[in-house]
Amino acid sequence: MQIEQLLALKDNYVYLIHDEVTGETAVIDPSESKPVFDVLERKGWRLTQILNTHHHWDHVGGNLELKEKTGATVSGFLGDKARIPGIDSTISEGDIWKIGSLEAKVFEIPGHTTGHIAFYFEKNRSLFCGDTLFTLGCGRLFEGTPEQMWKSLARLRELPPETKVYCGHEYTALQTKFCLAFEPKNQELIKRTEKVLADTEKGIPTVPSTMEEELKTNPFLRPQSPEIRESLGLQKASDEDVFRELRLRKDQFH
Repeated sequence: MQIEQLLALKDNYVYLIHDEVTGETAVIDPSESKPVFDVLERKGWRLTQILNTHHHWDHVGGNLELKEKTGATVSGFLGDKARIPGIDSTISEGDIWKIGSLEAKVFEIPGHTTGHIAFYFEKNRSLFCGDTLFTLGCGRLFEGTPEQMWKSLARLRELPPETKVYCGHEYTALQTKFCLAFEPKNQELIKRTEKVLADTEKGIPTVPSTMEEELKTNPFLRPQSPEIRESLGLQKASDEDVFRELRLRKDQFH
């Protein structure tokens, strides 16, 4: 399994998944088509499938042109059939999506949108989670509820620590200030912030991270942290209530 990570628009990530056995290639969340065509031409790869984690324009914008010029089929969430351009086949919770010899489990993880899904390649320990989980963050609640988002994040939190987290945007450096505001004594977070800022300055991608890194430093996966709870004044609240307050604070954070 080869993964090509492309930067598109301003800060979107588009991912090409290539099966070295069959030569088939899929693209996940093509916000635009040109960067995808450029890599396909350079690598000599054949695009056969297009996957979307959710319906937002900056994740589906390249669907129609890619489909028209390559004949690739488009797959997306069953409940978003009317909102995903060019959709050919629908997938939902528990389905196994395949390309050549590669397989991914489909998770329904609503919150950012009501129809958000993720692709988890268990054998390769690779998670493509769109805009639900970000490095040092999580997606805004445009359509879903805090309850839905926390349930989705709690599910992803259970994946093996070595799982690579491939999210939809390069937001890591932007998240560091917020994270440190609520957990300023977290040594792992301090160390990670230094590296993230240095890498960003050099133009080095901070994605993918690992689930282990996120569990140690991402406040949205850490509602059990005594320091975060103290910062929020929610020492005795449920994990879900701590998450809800963190998400609200993030929406208001400048």
